Amino acid sequence: MVRNIKGEKLNGTESFAIVVSRFNEFVTQRLLDGAVSTLQQHGIPEEQITVVWVPGSFEIPLMARRLASSGQFAAVCCLGTVIQGETTHHEYINSQVSSAIMEAGQSTGVPVVFGVLTCQTMEQAMNRAGGKSGNKGREAAEAAVEMVMTISALSANNL
Repeated sequence: MVRNIKGEKLNGTESFAIVVSRFNEFVTQRLLDGAVSTLQQHGIPEEQITVVWVPGSFEIPLMARRLASSGQFAAVCCLGTVIQGETTHHEYINSQVSSAIMEAGQSTGVPVVFGVLTCQTMEQAMNRAGGKSGNKGREAAEAAVEMVMTISALSANNL
């Protein structure tokens, strides 16, 4: 028989961190609002949610790694937005930020979730920050909760 492991509940003591970029704050605030409300819908009280603001998306991975390494958080959500401009600057930022966020989670063993928008236009960013394409902050928080529950289920199965 195939053994399926799926996280089904939080234990109620988990704390979550959210790292959010101030650059394009009119977009990232919407992502943050979606993430916070989602965590609260999962029963995470306000005092167990820590929000850390950084200047831009490039600074997110350093802070995420520090928070994940602290031992105080079950997961870290990373929220930002990089919008294509007239140069290829966005390509370098997007590539480095996504790699560093992934590495932060792998090196610490703490879920570090990617919720950084990488869009061609402001319209696309707004659509992904609560518009017609949903809210990627909400999705990042959902992924963080699911990962925490799954890690707990793995531990319960001695894995």
